[in-house]
Amino acid sequence: MVVDNQLQKMPKRKTDKAYVLDKKKYLARLSVDDAGKVLLKRGEGKMEKQFRMSCKGCGLFVCYRAEEDLETASFIYVVDGALSTIAAETNPQDAPVPPCISQLEGGLVQVAIEVEDRAQRSAITRVNADDVRVTVTAPATRGEANNELLEFMGRVLGLKLSQMTLQRGWNSKSKLLVVEDLTARQVYEKLLEAAQP
Repeated sequence: MVVDNQLQKMPKRKTDKAYVLDKKKYLARLSVDDAGKVLLKRGEGKMEKQFRMSCKGCGLFVCYRAEEDLETASFIYVVDGALSTIAAETNPQDAPVPPCISQLEGGLVQVAIEVEDRAQRSAITRVNADDVRVTVTAPATRGEANNELLEFMGRVLGLKLSQMTLQRGWNSKSKLLVVEDLTARQVYEKLLEAAQP
């Protein structure tokens, strides 16, 4: 299982302490086989259906879902202690590129960014499915935060200002940055490397 965030930071179910992976918030690539349906009796006589999944490599039970169809299931419940490493932390190249970083025609890459101004430092604080969170020290007045954002992203990505364009969001916290001369995978790996939660 490859997840674009630390599993330990995800909420846990009260019933069995399984980690709750919200598929709308996080990207996950599963290498699992269906391991059958189980009906469990919970407190107060309530019944719970679990559609279990086991690791393709070792056959161990690692996670389950409440819906039969994996594609439409909103949540995946990861059994506490079933996984020992987080691939996105140890091998960023194994993690899927999130939708907030997309390859455009002509070799361009678009990055959805959410900016927080007047921060203590310039940093990438999170890379998830929806956006890349960036903090800048400059205020969002007279374009100062935008200028600092472009300079900071240039350092992170190893690009010149002429290779980047702020396509949307000059007057908003939500911005679209378009970069040249890198693939979406390269952008993702550089952002993950620089991320400081």
